[in-house]
Amino acid sequence: MSATGEEMTQQSYIQHHLTNLTVGEGFWTWNIDSLLFSVGLGMLFLWLFYRAGKKATTGVPGKFQCFVEIIVEFVDSSVKETFHGRNPVIAPLALTIFVWIFMMNFMDMIPVDWLPSLALLAGVPYLKVVPTTDVNITFSLALGVFVLIIYYSIKVKGVSGFVKELTFQPFNHWAMIPVNLLLETVTLVAKPISLALRLFGNLYAGELIFILIALMYGSNVALSALGVGLQLGWLIFHILVITLQAFIFMMLTIVYLSMAHEDH
Repeated sequence: MSATGEEMTQQSYIQHHLTNLTVGEGFWTWNIDSLLFSVGLGMLFLWLFYRAGKKATTGVPGKFQCFVEIIVEFVDSSVKETFHGRNPVIAPLALTIFVWIFMMNFMDMIPVDWLPSLALLAGVPYLKVVPTTDVNITFSLALGVFVLIIYYSIKVKGVSGFVKELTFQPFNHWAMIPVNLLLETVTLVAKPISLALRLFGNLYAGELIFILIALMYGSNVALSALGVGLQLGWLIFHILVITLQAFIFMMLTIVYLSMAHEDH
């Protein structure tokens, strides 16, 4: 595939698949493809679950209703086991995070050339279809969680309680306030950074492996057969990766918000 219609080199092929469709310059650069797919998948999630809720019956449920109920019960049990407080927002938030991130990750299951090739025929030079391979998207999700951590920390403990938590832990002595503030600030800031980079790193690496395997396809029959085998093997393993990453992001969000609700 080539934006000019000529054969791509291996380096340009990899670079093409890892380049976003952007508008703007500098700080105000917008990755249109990441925004399109993330928002679109979020709306699809809301519509599917709304539709399942509207058609839910007390009788024998359909296959899709069973699927939705399994996911809801799984998330609900995870919240009950992990969150030690009372907040009606946490369970819906956890469900949204898990399903939305899983759907964005699942875009990695689509063969790497299919959608970019269709976009190229429509005159779109670049198209990255996995939003979680864009660090801007993962940091946006993590910053949303960070804002909730700060909000509930202040709401539950008050401003003075939140400040005391930063200045009198882990060493409860006024002389250790500078050390405590440094340690607690680093710990607090590390939460969204670790959330964002863990999700981004795993999905970016997975996408890169798919691209490298796709380079093996060509006129060489033996090499193409090996590429097919590797693609299927990595596809099966990657299903576990994308599910696990969505689960980890959800569980860490629950844990962080549970910590924010603890009033010492």
